[in-house]
Amino acid sequence: MKRFTSITVLIMAAALLAGCPKKPTIVKEEAKAPAAEVSSDTKAKEETEAKARAEARAKAEAGAKAKAESEARANAEAEARAGEAAAKAEAKVKEEFRLEDIHFDLDKYEIKDKDREILSNLADWLSKNKSVKIEIEGHCDERGANDYNLALGERRADSAKNYLATLGIDASRIGTISYGEEKPLCTESSEDCWFKNRRGHFVIQEQR
Repeated sequence: MKRFTSITVLIMAAALLAGCPKKPTIVKEEAKAPAAEVSSDTKAKEETEAKARAEARAKAEAGAKAKAESEARANAEAEARAGEAAAKAEAKVKEEFRLEDIHFDLDKYEIKDKDREILSNLADWLSKNKSVKIEIEGHCDERGANDYNLALGERRADSAKNYLATLGIDASRIGTISYGEEKPLCTESSEDCWFKNRRGHFVIQEQR
């Protein structure tokens, strides 16, 4: 009987000892749960912050784009107003002074006496309007070869320019170009028509 009791005690002790290791395992599993929850919260917070940063960046980019477009429109409108003002100023200048053509004899480029007054009036006006530049066009009638007429038109324009320079107009304000026979005022084959085409024509070129 005593032997049986001893065996029973040993079996119970063994059972108790066998059950003890299970407790740490449960503790470990229970300890892991809070760490998982913390990790999930951190990830959610990071995602929220990243989303907020992306939205802020998108908003800033949209604002910058809208500002750039607004400035571009303002610049375009300012340029349009400036161009319109320049056109009005040029029109006003043309109204204040009538630019008259001068004329040349056949195959000649010397300034005729009756045209000196026209050039003198032009020089006076240019002296009063120092912001104005002009271009002198040299023209010829239809007779003669194209190359010859282009060269003759150039000499006619240069003659008018040189005469204005002798009256005190800065040569840098005067441009020249030859059209030869390419831009006739009159297309009839008559002396009166040819005379009209042998001309020096003045154009307001630029206003600073």
